[in-house]
Amino acid sequence: MKTGIHPKYVKATVTCACGHTWETMSTRETLKTDLCSNCHPFFTGEQRIVDTAGQVERFMRRMSNRSQTTVAQPVAQRGSKNKANVPPPPQERRPAPARTEGEESTETAEV
Repeated sequence: MKTGIHPKYVKATVTCACGHTWETMSTRETLKTDLCSNCHPFFTGEQRIVDTAGQVERFMRRMSNRSQTTVAQPVAQRGSKNKANVPPPPQERRPAPARTEGEESTETAEV
């Protein structure tokens, strides 16, 4: 390592917005954060849902409507209004018939 180019690694005091503090190692002496393991909803088990203009209810309604429709039916059978955009079912591919000795090939031979 080159000397004189690396920052000092010191004990740092981390302070959360909720007031919880702890010590760690860092290149800065003081660190401030908004969330920690004492106040984060994932660690505390709290569930905070901010419902803005009924978005949660609208989402739940949409999900319940989706689960009621049958996914196994093709779009054409579910009553699609525009059946012209429905692609036709795939056709079976059959292997090309084998050539016999007497037939001429249309392919060019490599020289």
